[in-house]
Amino acid sequence: MRAKQTGFGLLIILFFISGLFLFSCSKKEIKSEGIVSKPPTATEDEAEKAKKRVRIKEQEASEQALREKALREKALREEEARRLKEASDKAHFESEDIYFEFDQYILSDNAKQNLNKKAQWLKNFPTAKAVIEGHCDERGSAEYNLALGQKRADAAMQYLVSLGIGANRLSSVSFGEEKPIDTGSNEAAWAKNRRAHFVLK
Repeated sequence: MRAKQTGFGLLIILFFISGLFLFSCSKKEIKSEGIVSKPPTATEDEAEKAKKRVRIKEQEASEQALREKALREKALREEEARRLKEASDKAHFESEDIYFEFDQYILSDNAKQNLNKKAQWLKNFPTAKAVIEGHCDERGSAEYNLALGQKRADAAMQYLVSLGIGANRLSSVSFGEEKPIDTGSNEAAWAKNRRAHFVLK
């Protein structure tokens, strides 16, 4: 009887140990399977998509900033070119005088061609105003040359008005023989001094 009980006890102990062993193995297998394959969850997938959208937006913003910078630089270059051309045209306008024969204030064909160009420039720049200066050579009295210089300036002014330039944009003044461009006392110098000069305001 005691032997039977002992055998039965041993059997229970063996059964218990076997159960523990089996339970431990199955637990390890489950754990190991969990590490090997873990499918992505819906939350992780959405997070990845959100990151991708952020990256795309950042790239688009960067490209847009580069385009805007290029446009600004182009606009600056164009504005600088426009200013330089305007300054060059202004200098050209002022540097081209018209000339008169001795003791005359009648406009020659060359003078009219020059004034036609000046009229076009003034039309292109409608806010510009010009002073027309009348000059003479040294021959004749100071009073006579002042009067002649005024007639020369007025003749140029009236021609510009006839081409459509407002009289309120033009004014005339005479310096007579006071401001010669060439101080020589010969025909070449006198020819240069019989002129109307233009100054932009």
